[in-house]
Amino acid sequence: MNKPDNWQQRARAQAELVLERVLPAENSLPQRLHQAMRYAVLGGGKRLRPLLVLAAAELGQSEAAAAEAALAAVELVHVYSLVHDDMPAMDNDSLRRGKPTCHVQYDEATALLVGDALQTLAFDVLSRPNGLPAQRQLQMVHTLSRASGSFGMAGGQAIDLQSVGQCIGQTELETMHRLKTGALIRAAVALGALSCPDLGDAALVRLDDYAAKLGLAFQVIDDVLDCEADTATLGKTAGKDQEADKPTYVKLMGLNAARDYAERLVAEAQQALSGFDTRADRLRQLAAFVTERRN
Repeated sequence: MNKPDNWQQRARAQAELVLERVLPAENSLPQRLHQAMRYAVLGGGKRLRPLLVLAAAELGQSEAAAAEAALAAVELVHVYSLVHDDMPAMDNDSLRRGKPTCHVQYDEATALLVGDALQTLAFDVLSRPNGLPAQRQLQMVHTLSRASGSFGMAGGQAIDLQSVGQCIGQTELETMHRLKTGALIRAAVALGALSCPDLGDAALVRLDDYAAKLGLAFQVIDDVLDCEADTATLGKTAGKDQEADKPTYVKLMGLNAARDYAERLVAEAQQALSGFDTRADRLRQLAAFVTERRN
């Protein structure tokens, strides 16, 4: 087996090629919108969600076209959420992935349309013929739509905005992040598995347990890094959550306890994969990556 980082490099390169292919050409009308869409999506980011799609797709006999559509769709939704989240009406940030945020590079109206267009493009891509039975493909569309809306990522962002300056407990904090961050991570794993017609419901349930733990661990480490890392390393403004008086795991638990909690969650995620053979090794590697990352 290749070293984990070698596989991740190849998978990220694959994701970049797929995203470049599905995005509209920058010289096609309306040019400014398409240029801004490509600016927001291409050339940066950890690509964790596409990596999770590809890793889960290794568990069965995956339809390559379905897996590639899934990795593109989930990343397009993720980037749309970042573009909107960075805007002045929400987190009001000027740096993302080491470069000016979309509304800073272009303007607020363009950034708003970029998010809208990326979201609809995601479902355009996911609904194209991909070699899967229609019912399986429809399940993929339902999975991503549910994870993206008010019962998923958008709902979590709404709770996040309402929680600024408030003191909330761990249960409420975890509810927020299971929606805001965890829902798309769970969707990414599910989409990769759904690209394999030979994987059934029992496998999907075990994978969802893994992904739920992983998504929560990812957010806990995000809170830790917001305190520990600098802006250059993060590629976004460091200390932003503390400055905005947002509820975080570090604020709730303390820095060391928060990191310990993330490591426990990753160990539980690894345990959820115990019923799978070595084909799940990529998922195991990505679980370790979540706590080892520096941005």
